[in-house]
Amino acid sequence: MPRMGLTRDRVVAEAAAVADEVGLDRLALATVAKRLNVSLPGLYKHIDSLDGLRRDLAVLGVRELTAALGTAAVGRSGRDALFAVATAYREYAHRHPARSAASVRAPDPADAEHIAAGTAAVGVLAATLGDYGLAGEDLVHAIRSLRVLLHGFVALEAAGGFGLPASVDETFARLVDGLDAAFRRQ
Repeated sequence: MPRMGLTRDRVVAEAAAVADEVGLDRLALATVAKRLNVSLPGLYKHIDSLDGLRRDLAVLGVRELTAALGTAAVGRSGRDALFAVATAYREYAHRHPARSAASVRAPDPADAEHIAAGTAAVGVLAATLGDYGLAGEDLVHAIRSLRVLLHGFVALEAAGGFGLPASVDETFARLVDGLDAAFRRQ
């Protein structure tokens, strides 16, 4: 019988906190169980496996990130929307590094919940790019370019990959300006 008050959502939330503290690759079910004050077998009453929990973290990360990006874009257009969304992505990655890393996990083709979360995220990015007049394949390529730039930047930043003395914030702003210019030319 599952422990009173312990739910799958609570397990996922605790796992997200643990992963953000220790890193997604170091997430261990034993640590999550200990933090929840349950036995490891007790934890399995709420989750299937470590991989299943990582999938849940991916969905959580996509949903939270989508909400942050959507909030950042409200009332903005063009470069202002692009910069606000890019900044919100970076800030989310700083606050929740493991959730951000998990959010790029591709959904299983049979996982309707994960696919729906991803579709919502793509919708926010498409709306953000709406003022650029992009459509069809051009919009797809623009969304992919934006995702690659943002995820690559935050991954390198999280890994300490920007050791040169110039301002990382300036580099980030220049990258977003470069995307803005590229999107305007299409």
